Amino acid sequence: LARITYQRSEAQYKANAVSRQTLDADKANLDVAVANVAEQQALVNKKTIRAPFSGRLGIRAVDPGQYLNAGTTITTLQALDTVFVDFFLPQQALAVLKTGQTVGIKTDIYPGRDFTGEITVINPKVELDTRNVQVRATLKNPGHQLLPGMYATVSIVTGSAQRHVTLPRSAISFNPFGATVYLVANQGSGAKDANNKSKLRLSAKQAFVSTGETRGDQIAVISGVNEGDTVVTSGQIKLRNGTPIVIDNSVQPSNDAAPQPIDQ
Repeated sequence: LARITYQRSEAQYKANAVSRQTLDADKANLDVAVANVAEQQALVNKKTIRAPFSGRLGIRAVDPGQYLNAGTTITTLQALDTVFVDFFLPQQALAVLKTGQTVGIKTDIYPGRDFTGEITVINPKVELDTRNVQVRATLKNPGHQLLPGMYATVSIVTGSAQRHVTLPRSAISFNPFGATVYLVANQGSGAKDANNKSKLRLSAKQAFVSTGETRGDQIAVISGVNEGDTVVTSGQIKLRNGTPIVIDNSVQPSNDAAPQPIDQ
């Protein structure tokens, strides 16, 4: 109505039928009406929830008719076309890591299926507690099969194949003063058994080790342990240097890089 009134006054002003003052008053009324419409439209827009990006909505956390306060979570929104995989590597890996490097990703949800991505971010700091560095890989997810929060196994090919002595994680004790293991030392023959055979006298010997790369549950040992040495893999908390020991191999630690827990 304000626009029609202004247009009518504008035509009459050109015909010298109304004064300039009347035209200006109608123009002011029109501006006020336009501002009121914009204000109402803004209020309507605030009551309409729009996603800031395209993605998949999660389960609704509110019900129709419910009053909401500012900041109330209504639902979740996930962009699944591209996903990030965050993982940690030992600080020794920094020398061979670089952005753009290809990574392989596997998950138990899709056995036998390999996903490929590339390193996009290497955190510029090392975690003080673990001396590990956080790395982020990005990969395309066209079928939306990978979802946020999934666990995955990440593999990175760096350099040529190398031969290392490896130990299960349970065999190595990490302390502020260094990493240690307990070796089985042969103290010679002891008392004879019922078959008149001498029993070996075995004792525990603590040794400092330098560790390298980690693959699953296996840790490479750079120094301190030689191939063929017998290493204690459980019960270290009960041992001291020279403590007599008896070997019990009824439960063998897994040699798998990613062992599955089982009940014994």
